Amino acid sequence: MHKPLLLLTALALSSAAHAATPKDTFVVAVPLDGIISFDPAESFETVSNSSLRNIYQMLLEPDHQDPQKLSPLAALRWQPGKTPNSLVFDLNPQARFASGNPLTAKDVVFSFTRAVKLNKAPSFILSEFGWTPENIDQQFTVINDHQLELRWPAQIGQDLALRLLTAPVSSIVDSKLAQSHAASNDYGNGWLKTHSAGSAAYAIKQFVPLQALVLEANPNSTQKAHLKRVLLKGVADPGTRRLLIQQGDVDAAYQLGPDQLASLKSDPNVHIAAFPSSLIYYLGFNTKSTQQPALGNPALWQAARWLVDYDSLANQLLKGQYRVHQSFLPQGFDGALETKPFHYDVEKAKAILAKGGIKPGAHIALSVVNQPPYIDIAQALQSSFAKAEVNLDIQPVAESELWSKMRSRQFESIFTYWGADYIDPNTNASTFAYNVPNGSKTLAWRVGWDIPELSALTHKAAGESDAAKRRADYFSLQQQLQQNSPYVVMLQGEVQVALRKNVTHAQQGIGVTLLNFEEVQK
Repeated sequence: MHKPLLLLTALALSSAAHAATPKDTFVVAVPLDGIISFDPAESFETVSNSSLRNIYQMLLEPDHQDPQKLSPLAALRWQPGKTPNSLVFDLNPQARFASGNPLTAKDVVFSFTRAVKLNKAPSFILSEFGWTPENIDQQFTVINDHQLELRWPAQIGQDLALRLLTAPVSSIVDSKLAQSHAASNDYGNGWLKTHSAGSAAYAIKQFVPLQALVLEANPNSTQKAHLKRVLLKGVADPGTRRLLIQQGDVDAAYQLGPDQLASLKSDPNVHIAAFPSSLIYYLGFNTKSTQQPALGNPALWQAARWLVDYDSLANQLLKGQYRVHQSFLPQGFDGALETKPFHYDVEKAKAILAKGGIKPGAHIALSVVNQPPYIDIAQALQSSFAKAEVNLDIQPVAESELWSKMRSRQFESIFTYWGADYIDPNTNASTFAYNVPNGSKTLAWRVGWDIPELSALTHKAAGESDAAKRRADYFSLQQQLQQNSPYVVMLQGEVQVALRKNVTHAQQGIGVTLLNFEEVQK
């Protein structure tokens, strides 16, 4: 297959031996094997989902300086609607998509409707509104081209509703462009897997799986980019990513391991930028596994909490890049539980296993992404679990394969992360502690954990208007899951990015995101 000239040129410029990157192009070295789709209604993987904020606009977004606050984006303003379960949005009349089409209220309705009806991985976020494929068509009133009323049947407050609308699945899609590429009533999903129809600072110019993603500045956007082009260059090996940033062949490098980062700190031409992150890292057990019945035994869950050498992981293996954290709400979120009741205690774990009827020598397959820090952590867990005669058989896979295994429940155990989709406690509670019949395929569903009482409390907390009572509900949920659940939450990270010294104005949000590319300068 012949690549377009633009992509060939971009790749050549970024890979020439010791060549400085083009002045108008920001070149990033990052693994691209996790990408499944760039459609906001489907994307839920690290790089693709992180890219969406540079390609699509939501109605509003977390403030770049203070993410607890909300800032206008495609909407200029909003106000309460006719009922407590409604909001009215005034859209920016200057907003235009990369195609040149104006962004209108009909595009907003189309975007939310398609996301709910397609019912892909991130749709559970919009289901918090009580929206379903059957009722979504009745939830909007288009007042005029630049004003609409949005309604919801679920008992959630307007503040949580606004937070939900900052998630990438709430991105506004160019309805005319998407529908022009629709096939078999897919709302353009097939085409949008590898193309874009957004109004943010950049648009997808070209995507070659595993190799490169080229973003071109959108001249029609209300968000003006400083650089003409962004090239995300697929580099699977972390050592190669480190070498490229050292040589100046790329401007930024993501997903470097502790050793690579440590070696770069003495390089005068490289700066390590650290950004707060909502990512928490956990070990999850598939309680419905037919291959290993012990996975559904709470004794294994309990013992596993005492078989993690938390301090050694955080301080020695990961060199302070991550900190010990043992609850599903990340530190920095309102109501986050910061107690750390568990530590490494092999004898305690052995006693729990024996009492629970789990015999020594159990084998459990552990699926992990074949990138740092996952492989390193998996090997450390393998070593610490082995001391209690629990054998973790590591299965390294590409990130896209890992997500496919999770979503189809085709795994025994998994070590991975969860990142907040929006800045509210419900973002994690609604996936870790919510699983109802015929509901969304949350994380609790993926691990096969049936929890009617916890699901009811999660639902109650989402609709609680009293801040103190709501905080107490989330404390209770975290305490219950911390003590007894098929998740062992162990770490919270920060995002560390290696940047060349000439890169300035690099900022990144607290959620699952890459740099705000429109702000970057060289």
